[in-house]
Amino acid sequence: MDGDGGGAGALHHHTRSPEDVFRDFRARRAGIVKALTTDVEKFYQQCDPEKENLCLYGLPNETWEVTLPAEEVPPELPEPALGINFARDGMVEKDWLSLVAVHSDAWLLSVAFYFGARFGFDKDARRRLFTMINNLPTVYEVVTGVAKKQSKAPNGSSKSSKPNSKVSKYLFLCLWLKSNAYVLHLICITCC
Repeated sequence: MDGDGGGAGALHHHTRSPEDVFRDFRARRAGIVKALTTDVEKFYQQCDPEKENLCLYGLPNETWEVTLPAEEVPPELPEPALGINFARDGMVEKDWLSLVAVHSDAWLLSVAFYFGARFGFDKDARRRLFTMINNLPTVYEVVTGVAKKQSKAPNGSSKSSKPNSKVSKYLFLCLWLKSNAYVLHLICITCC
């Protein structure tokens, strides 16, 4: 994997399976979780509101960086939320971290499905990728502690579905161009 600045590291063109894209997703997610949990003081300091529009990037080597967005237009990869530093001092820290976590989840999904589109994934490959991603707690769930609560289901049972049970599908991605940066919004609509 390439790892040039601005979080633009990409999968090599010869890796085209959903499992390869999921490994990239999981590594970038691990970097972001680290930034918002174990490295939270360092992350907080790097998000100085006096600086220009900053973004949090999860990198494919399980690290993170706060930096300006890529200068090339269009960027090699979808861009994360722009200007995460501006809201820092105007919010309670845990609320600000939760907001950054939600935007990071949206960015991670956009990068994963960008690779899926770029590598020509068919319906089954996209479904495999989505299932692997969906089996992990979101960054938001980790940061807010919801993931721990979900794993402690009463009587040791979990909410996993049986392989043959009816599964709801979720439409959750809506991309549009805003101020020269892609913004991903989650729209959770349950459909049959």
